[in-house]
Amino acid sequence: MNRCLFLPFVLGIPLLWPCLTATENARAEEVKQPVGSPRRVKRFWVWNQIFVEEEMSTPKHRIGQLKSDRNDGRPSLQYRISGEGAGTIFSVDGKSGLLYVLRKLDREDRAFYTLRAHLIDIATGETVEPESEFIIRVTDVNDNEPRFLDEPYAAVVPEMSPEGTFVTQVTASDADDPSHYNNGRLVYSLLQGQPYFSIEPTTGVIRTSAKMDRELQDEYWVIVQAKDKIGLSGALSGTTRVLIKLTDVNDHKPIFTTSLYRMSVSELARTGTSIGTIMAEDKDIGDNAEMDYSIEDDSDTFDIITDHETQEGIVILKKKVDFENQVYYHIKAKVKNRHVDKQLMEFHGEASTTSIRVQVEDEDEPPVFLRPHYTFEVIEGGPQGLYVGLVSAIDPDQRKSPVRYSVSRSKMFRIEDNGTIVTTSPLDREVSPWYNLSITAREIYNVEQISEVPVYVHVLNINDHAPEFSEYYETYICENAGSDQVIQTISAVDRDDSIEDHYFYYSLSMEDKNNSTFTIRNQTGNTAEILTHRTGFSLQEEPVFYIAILIADNGIPPLTGTNTLTIHVCDCQDSNSTQACSRLILLIIALKHRRNKNRFPEKGTDYKDNIFRFDEDGGGEEDMEAFAVGELRSRPVMRERRPPKTSSAEIRKLCRLSLQVGPDDATLKEFILEKLEEADADPSVPPFDSLQTYAFEGTGSLAGSLSSLESADSDQNEIANCFNDLDLALKD
Repeated sequence: MNRCLFLPFVLGIPLLWPCLTATENARAEEVKQPVGSPRRVKRFWVWNQIFVEEEMSTPKHRIGQLKSDRNDGRPSLQYRISGEGAGTIFSVDGKSGLLYVLRKLDREDRAFYTLRAHLIDIATGETVEPESEFIIRVTDVNDNEPRFLDEPYAAVVPEMSPEGTFVTQVTASDADDPSHYNNGRLVYSLLQGQPYFSIEPTTGVIRTSAKMDRELQDEYWVIVQAKDKIGLSGALSGTTRVLIKLTDVNDHKPIFTTSLYRMSVSELARTGTSIGTIMAEDKDIGDNAEMDYSIEDDSDTFDIITDHETQEGIVILKKKVDFENQVYYHIKAKVKNRHVDKQLMEFHGEASTTSIRVQVEDEDEPPVFLRPHYTFEVIEGGPQGLYVGLVSAIDPDQRKSPVRYSVSRSKMFRIEDNGTIVTTSPLDREVSPWYNLSITAREIYNVEQISEVPVYVHVLNINDHAPEFSEYYETYICENAGSDQVIQTISAVDRDDSIEDHYFYYSLSMEDKNNSTFTIRNQTGNTAEILTHRTGFSLQEEPVFYIAILIADNGIPPLTGTNTLTIHVCDCQDSNSTQACSRLILLIIALKHRRNKNRFPEKGTDYKDNIFRFDEDGGGEEDMEAFAVGELRSRPVMRERRPPKTSSAEIRKLCRLSLQVGPDDATLKEFILEKLEEADADPSVPPFDSLQTYAFEGTGSLAGSLSSLESADSDQNEIANCFNDLDLALKD
């Protein structure tokens, strides 16, 4: 019997199974509707699920049939389809309802198509049966081979790993349907890599199957094959390559290949000097090959450090050597790995060792000071040649050459032949509290052999500076100030050092104490307050007070300094504030500063004209006196104190001087400036330039009378106008 006859039946069971489960779709249904709603029309479409196999090469292949119980055979009734692929991929015979596929399909591109069936009366154009949706499913054939999508594969595993250690996992993909004849179900196998590796057939996990030594072979290529249809006949396959590298573990200790090293060092070599290198070998790599060298007998003369770049041991001088004391040194070095896991300690037994022989070379050494540095103390203010200290250096060689000393980096000291340091001039701690010297010792037999040593000279303080004000104080007080009013807080500074913190005591001089105008009160923080000791002050009678303040320190011996505090009396009017007064004083100081400059280049010229002075109460041309210029330039004359005049002419003069407004004649300007300087030097008058009034009137002057009797303005108006102009000038 031909066995192929049973093949359609065997293969047809899976194909017919979906049809058997879809019998409910072939039945007409009636859906219950709510009461009062129109009843839904029964549908009489009758068909089974429709399947079509992919990759069919027949141009037009029948795949199913549409059928409706409403089709009574009239010629005007026609079947129609709409939806995905209608007319292009699928077609229907209008009379019979037979469905056809028109071209080859690919399930991996599209697995099903959704369409709608129609029964139409072409004579009337009416729909005989409402449309119904149906699905055409594309069945799979095994036309795709497995593919490894994550290539290339690479993995690492430590050497000497036990059997079964996870290495990596490879994964292949198959576009076919795994549920259809196992077309997409894969199994994995190794084509290359045994006996060191194995792979799990279903997961693709690669594991070790034997211990491997990186020092023998450090990488392996493994070829993996993936088959679909679980490896049965007709299966398709794909392969990939996996590079597996063995990582190093510290299973080898470092070993010296040389048993004896010979080195030499000069006795002039400084500590830390490298005198040679040693090297051990380690079959491991990376961190596992890092090693540390050390001296086995703990030598205090030599040491070994490790160069982490080259893994060499560098022998260095730990302490200076002397040829006269010892010529040869014998040391033993050992080496071990820096990183060793506990489970690998069995590979690291006794450390490898080697011997080192060091020879000391004789040299002509420079002088050696008995100390690495010297520190001396000396009191400030001592006479020239004051003893500071003694330094000493010797020649360490056998011939013991004499030594000559010299001082560098300072002109305040000199050194004698025996190493004694003395001063060349008195020292002042406030100028420099410390001196850093450099003493040089030079061999007489070999002047090229020199040594230097630092010398630090500390200048000790004596209390030779009295305390003084910490700043310049400008103090103002209102005329209507009351008693016990604080008008200024003062502080002091002292340039001397003090073993304890500075403490200052403030007091008034005996004269100011007897005056009883002001008092002083010491405060915490080395400050003091100046207070009034009476009520009321007069700007006209006493515009300025000069208070001598004594400030004593706590030095040994204590010193007391006298400082003068200047207090200006102000007409604060109703504001009780000294701000306006301070602004006026600042203006006058600025005007004086300007006046002191040589603003008139013609000054110094010998003038022969007469200078006239007029009495304010005179009658004009009749009230004049002539003065010689030479007489006017004589030294200042002490004058008796007289109360300031308040005439309107003087007020106008004050305004002109304050605002720098005056006549243009250079001769008169110079004369007035000279007389103002004379007035400034006169301590018997108040410090107002306006108290000195001068006028210049030549022959034929049209000025008329200089008398103030005809003045129409009151003094109060003149004062108000003057201070208004001053306030505007300050604002500008």
